[in-house]
Amino acid sequence: MTQTLESVETAQAASLATPWITIVWDDPVNLMTYVTHVFRSYFGFSKPEAERLMMQVHTEGRAVVATGNREQMELHVEAMHGYGLQASLAKADS
Repeated sequence: MTQTLESVETAQAASLATPWITIVWDDPVNLMTYVTHVFRSYFGFSKPEAERLMMQVHTEGRAVVATGNREQMELHVEAMHGYGLQASLAKADS
């Protein structure tokens, strides 16, 4: 199947418009209080929201902590690694 330049550009634009997510994963190292602290200090979440996300990480193994463009999510992942947390990014529709 041959694609036109217009269809390729449209597909690329749609791909760029797709939001990305930052996922924080559970690990056996970090204390729940520390994870809550990171969520509050880095993302600016309220204490109840930070605790809710921390419990989601703890009980479900992961939590989505941010949504946005790929570059923003890459920065968040790097920051989480800097805090010693396991994190990754993925397309929001994955």
